[in-house]
Amino acid sequence: MSDSGSTVDKLQKGLRNPSRILDNIVFEYLYRTPAIAANGVRTIGTNVFDEEWDLLIVLDTARVDAMQAVADEYDFIGDVDSIWSVGGASAEWLARTFDEQHVDQIRETAFLSAQSHIQEILDTKAHVNDSRRPLPFKTLRLLPSVDIDTLGKAEYLFKFETVGEEGPYGHTRGNTPPEYVTDRGVAVGREHDFERLILQYHQPHTPWFSQALAEDRELEYHEYDWWNYYYETGDLENIWDAYMSDLRYVLDEIEVLLQNVDAERVVITSDHGEAFGEYGVLGHNLGSLHPQVRKVPWVTTTAEDTGTYEPTVEEPTNEKMGRDELDNQLEALGYKV
Repeated sequence: MSDSGSTVDKLQKGLRNPSRILDNIVFEYLYRTPAIAANGVRTIGTNVFDEEWDLLIVLDTARVDAMQAVADEYDFIGDVDSIWSVGGASAEWLARTFDEQHVDQIRETAFLSAQSHIQEILDTKAHVNDSRRPLPFKTLRLLPSVDIDTLGKAEYLFKFETVGEEGPYGHTRGNTPPEYVTDRGVAVGREHDFERLILQYHQPHTPWFSQALAEDRELEYHEYDWWNYYYETGDLENIWDAYMSDLRYVLDEIEVLLQNVDAERVVITSDHGEAFGEYGVLGHNLGSLHPQVRKVPWVTTTAEDTGTYEPTVEEPTNEKMGRDELDNQLEALGYKV
């Protein structure tokens, strides 16, 4: 999408919902885009490679207060600490986390991701090579990210049950189910001996499909388009309930994971959080410095392989999605492309 097309689209949405104009136009270009550029000069936040861990579990959009709210439900969650993320959205987190300053550690790391931005940022370098992208996304080129071949191992887990596909674990209008990340995490943990392993789950990012999956129904409006639902209804209760359901959905899978890999120091964190109306902001954006977006949980625990789970999913190929296919998926998941 061209910059002009993107701006027209935002103006049209702003006319329907005037409160969006400030966020989508003014904040986007006068605050968040310069913040991305500043992040390229000096890291804003804590790079996870500067911390001690053997297994890093990354949840997409998990908030600190949400993790605190469910902590008593899971034995593996103790104190919920926090750090400031290096990105306001997944693409920025990837570009700043996997940077040239940490190349030696990155070479000894396996990264398994259900987030398709791994292809855009580390593989095809869309922020550098695709002139049709909006300015905030193109500004990511100022962040010194490495190439995907620098990683010790990378797996495109977003290839499993992507939007609109049938499968045994997910919903046809959902995203990659957490079972696939757990399955491949157990397999790689047992079969390889990397210094570090990163597993990136897509939950609790929208579309929230755990309740629909349990009830064998289609997604409801607030589960797949919560921004417009909120602007039209002001109902945050159903939104928060769906978000928390998907957080529990992924944590249930993490419980299985932690019983089937060996890791002395495990950290559960997020690439970024999510704003639910605080300071008039919804969601998450590249360059955002919003505290509910930039402040993410940091939970330390351990893992021991008890052999109770046997992986069945074949290792994915890192075959690239075409531009149109990738854009359709990202748009279905709520990203601006």
